[in-house]
Amino acid sequence: MSSASWHARIACGGEAGAGFLVSERHVLTCAHVVRDSARAPVAVSFPHREDLGVVTAAVRAHGGWVGHGDDLGDLAVLELDHTVPVRPAEFAGPEDAYAEPRPRLLVYGFPKGYREGTLAEYRATAAQRIADEWVQLEAWSAHGQPLAPGFSGAAVTLADSNRVVGMVSAAARASSGVRNGRMLPTSVMARYWPPLGDLIPTPGHRRSAKERLRALVDRATAAGVADDPERLYRDAVGPFDPPVPREGFGSLWSAAWYVLSEVDDPDAVTRLADRLAGLLEAPSAPAAPTPGTLPVWSPILIEIDHSGAGDDQLLVEVSAYREGLRHLVDSDTVAAGHVRSYVQKHVDDAFSHLTPGTDELLAFVLPRALLNWPVAQWECGADDPTPLGCSYPLVVTDRARRKGGLRFRLAQKWEHLDEGATTVLHRVECGTPEKPNKLRFRLRHGGANLAGFAAPPRAERAGPDAGVTHFDVSLTVPVPMLLWPRTGCEDAEHQDGAGCQGSDFLDRLAAHIDGHPPAELPRTILSLRESADAADEPEKHWARDVQLLWDDPRCFPDAPAAASHSPVA
Repeated sequence: MSSASWHARIACGGEAGAGFLVSERHVLTCAHVVRDSARAPVAVSFPHREDLGVVTAAVRAHGGWVGHGDDLGDLAVLELDHTVPVRPAEFAGPEDAYAEPRPRLLVYGFPKGYREGTLAEYRATAAQRIADEWVQLEAWSAHGQPLAPGFSGAAVTLADSNRVVGMVSAAARASSGVRNGRMLPTSVMARYWPPLGDLIPTPGHRRSAKERLRALVDRATAAGVADDPERLYRDAVGPFDPPVPREGFGSLWSAAWYVLSEVDDPDAVTRLADRLAGLLEAPSAPAAPTPGTLPVWSPILIEIDHSGAGDDQLLVEVSAYREGLRHLVDSDTVAAGHVRSYVQKHVDDAFSHLTPGTDELLAFVLPRALLNWPVAQWECGADDPTPLGCSYPLVVTDRARRKGGLRFRLAQKWEHLDEGATTVLHRVECGTPEKPNKLRFRLRHGGANLAGFAAPPRAERAGPDAGVTHFDVSLTVPVPMLLWPRTGCEDAEHQDGAGCQGSDFLDRLAAHIDGHPPAELPRTILSLRESADAADEPEKHWARDVQLLWDDPRCFPDAPAAASHSPVA
């Protein structure tokens, strides 16, 4: 039985349980077995090595268990007062306990009346975990030793190899008549104590890649440069691998171990390690912007396009940019009436991809016919009625300007705007007699960077000009920024803006934006929308329905089409 010498008996206060040696000085057991360790000594003995006597120990690590049977993290790491000449336990692969047919599992515990210990035979009911924490055990036969107090902390081993697959953490109540229990599988135990990850096989991952990741996790944790493990996990695995557990990740290591033990894609380990290496080598994250400084935009892109499957079906894709790289969050074909709820759900997910310290920017890429959609008025979510446009800087862009010569010319214009240009509103009045070709000439040769319209595009399209409209002209010149009231005056008979609600809109708008840097415009419009929403009569405020088309191609590099598939392909 020398191969079982690592089984240990644990006594602490009035509690007795089991444990198992995993290094020369470390023994694992359940946290509830040593719950009184602050008041009573922890005594460890090895029933197969009586010559070692009783070794005192201290609790050196804890899984976070707080006192109830169903609390998570019921794991304690004991450090012995001195090393012991016992070969530590060896571990099986995380999936070896769930082979078909189910393998026989042995448990060595110390129930009342068995100070020297006794064996119980069990098997895993299923690979599925309870609350992503425990695996259910069921008795191998109806007449064997049941799990009872004294088995807590015992190693669960494969009968044919004596390799560890988990640790007993709970048993069924004696009065229930059911012979089952729960174990913490080794893959869960390693979340709570990182050194255990070095001992557990992780099929599909090279040892060198695993060691590199562990070292980078230690360095990143010490340097404090990776304080959002959920975001790092999502970056590593992509949108179609296991989601973040309901309780999240309590540490960077728990996220890294989840990649090692739960994700099938071996490249995910490399991606996570490379990201941590980049964080360690990069300069400190930019400080949060202060008033008067130009924003550093981190865009969330919401692309919407016609699907080809009918007017009611739209292709929607949500992605996020960080450090110039685009990360897909989700894409799908969505009924028009469900686009708002789809966007609300996935925009919230996209925030986990943004770089801390930068300015979030929601950008809706829309077909030209939908540019007047009230996206700024959409609620943030089912539990938050705040309009999106009052919570974040929000802009729209024209899908047709995302490619070719228009995109090239827009990039050239923004290079010029970076040289210190300020915004000057070029007005397009409601019912203007100016021909579209004249407007094109004025905008191009006047170097216009911002055009303001007194009426929404749909009103202009209903006017007398059946060909190219003034709005079309401003899009194709192209002017980098356009503003208009999403609702308002639609009377095409106005001359020179006399008595026009839209003309008043342009007057007020110019007073707020003329002379400001173009890069600040999304933030300025956010402030106007907030003021309108806070007014006594928001629906009457002149800025309530302001729509901003703001298009800097450098913020959205290499944007592909809205979705990678078509439902009618």
